[in-house]
Amino acid sequence: QVQLVESGGGLVQAGGSLRLSCAASGRTVSNYAMGWFRQAPGKKREFVTTISCGSTRTAYADSVKGRFTISRDNAKNTVYLQMNSLKPEDTAIYYCAASRTCSSGSYTSTYDYWGQGTQVTVSS
Repeated sequence: QVQLVESGGGLVQAGGSLRLSCAASGRTVSNYAMGWFRQAPGKKREFVTTISCGSTRTAYADSVKGRFTISRDNAKNTVYLQMNSLKPEDTAIYYCAASRTCSSGSYTSTYDYWGQGTQVTVSS
């Protein structure tokens, strides 16, 4: 079993930055693809970004491309999401996810483990 714990969320003004962290425990996730998703009130959970096990492949939703960066430190069993130029529409609960494959995509069904989420609120 893999446990994922997100941190780093909070309240920030539009144009600001936040860095989310996702710490994995229970086993190493170095061979797992990792992803970030988000869910705003009244909306479906949506894909934000994913990174392959060796960090050789990343993918981003169009809405965050150029503003968000995913990275991972396999030695620390941790994945990060650097969010810059934040907009009010980025307000959501952000979830970290792990897939038992080296490379995964944008569908929630392809991820096997999920964290509890961390709230990000961007004020205008």
